[in-house]
Amino acid sequence: MERMKRKPNLRYLLLMLVVGCFFSQLKASSNSEFYESFEEAIEGRWVVSEKEDYKGVWKREKSEGHDDYGLLVSEKARKYAIVKELDEPADLKDGTVVLQYEVRLQEGLECGGAYLKYLRPQDAGWMSKEFDNESPYSIMFGPDKCGATNKVHFILKHKNPKTGEFIEHHLKFPPSVPSDKLTHIYTAILKPDNELRILIDGEEKKKADFLSAEDFEPPLIPSKTIPDPDDKKPEDWDERAKIPDPDATKPDDWDEDAPLEIVDEDAVKPEGWLDDEPEEIDDPEATKPEDWDDEEDGEWEAPKIDNPKCAEAPGCGEWKKPMKRNPAYKGKWHAPMIDNPNYKGIWKPQEIPNPSYFELDRPDFEPIAAIGIELWTMQDGILFDNILIASDEKVAESYRTTTWKPKFEVEKEKQKAEEAAADTGALKGFQKTVFDLLYKVADLPFLGEHKLKVLDLLEKAEKQPNLTIGVIISIIVVIFTLLLKIIFGGKKPARAREEPEKTEEPAPESSSNQETTEEKEEPNEDAGAAPRRRIRRDN
Repeated sequence: MERMKRKPNLRYLLLMLVVGCFFSQLKASSNSEFYESFEEAIEGRWVVSEKEDYKGVWKREKSEGHDDYGLLVSEKARKYAIVKELDEPADLKDGTVVLQYEVRLQEGLECGGAYLKYLRPQDAGWMSKEFDNESPYSIMFGPDKCGATNKVHFILKHKNPKTGEFIEHHLKFPPSVPSDKLTHIYTAILKPDNELRILIDGEEKKKADFLSAEDFEPPLIPSKTIPDPDDKKPEDWDERAKIPDPDATKPDDWDEDAPLEIVDEDAVKPEGWLDDEPEEIDDPEATKPEDWDDEEDGEWEAPKIDNPKCAEAPGCGEWKKPMKRNPAYKGKWHAPMIDNPNYKGIWKPQEIPNPSYFELDRPDFEPIAAIGIELWTMQDGILFDNILIASDEKVAESYRTTTWKPKFEVEKEKQKAEEAAADTGALKGFQKTVFDLLYKVADLPFLGEHKLKVLDLLEKAEKQPNLTIGVIISIIVVIFTLLLKIIFGGKKPARAREEPEKTEEPAPESSSNQETTEEKEEPNEDAGAAPRRRIRRDN
């Protein structure tokens, strides 16, 4: 008997659960003005613009790594336009309105947009097949990035009731666009108290007030007054706060031509100055190379070194008196500035009542009759999905939880794994590049007796990856030390006694030209520290 009594209760509970789920779904559906998941073919439901400029091909494709479909921008450097008419226009004037959609930049976004346009009814003068950038919209929302532009747009086109003109009002200081290749979900919540909230991945990034001049440019409510366009500045209006003193005169002793510096006549030559000694002398230890050909290479000249006698004296060569600052120098004379007695301030036209001014308690939103995507992008791989218009924030949150979040988590984990693998691969690739370079350096003649030691170190480093970095640093230190010894440990290089006039050398036109130049300047390995051959010049 007890079991029989429990069965009806269990059936009743199951029935109530089913009914509750049904009504819950019904309520969610009733709070959704529009929802597009692209699980069905777009043909017959979305209309591709037939305008000549829009050659980009839209495709219904699966998001990379997932089984659900989205609307794909398939080609680079194209204009795209596609539109979906709503069964019934969505009214934005009463209650809360939520605009939400997902977009994945599968190839990143260097230059292009991924925003949606929420279009006004077609009696505003547009047709689906002729949808383009001029088609009238109520709201434009979504990411846009190119050059200095990096923001999530929110633009409201609002009608001025006085003039009938539709004006674009841009959200000030909008959030920036995520720079990765993951699926992100963008949400705009329009509240009946004039509050706007922008969410990215469910996190609030911006809050604004539709009626605040601090949040929209230009403000929805115009200023009460404007500068009179017919008001002109009087000809005698003086805006100069300071003027040169008209009564000032240049002093008689003011010499504008006096030089900044003069010779210090009080200076005396230091004792021990070697007038007859040059600062540099021929290197007495230098010898003419055996393979030097006077006819081909010109007359050989020994390299110069610092005169050792000058190092022990105050100086060498002809002594000249130094220059000092001229105490009589005053520069160009200018009359001192004084307050302008005729100064009237910066002129501004007088303010008059603004004929376009109106008062507003709440924006007069135009209804949304269609959703359009109109882009000119240099990127491909942009995938749109799960476009939603709802009147309940919880509905949008539910879609974020069930449709976006699982995909995002999978992509995030995959990205972490790829980044970890890329870091490892990059290190290995770096090591290989460095080893290849060091083996080439080890073959250079200047290493001499150290060559075998360097090669031995390289072989050990390749066999012990955990010691690679330390060994590479050791080898670099050895090579660098030898280079310093060669460069600075010897004598100064030879130079011509008569130096030609310096001329600016043109920059190399290409890397190949630069390599050729370097090859020409490579010293003869058999010449040791001997000076290079001079290139004969035809006079």
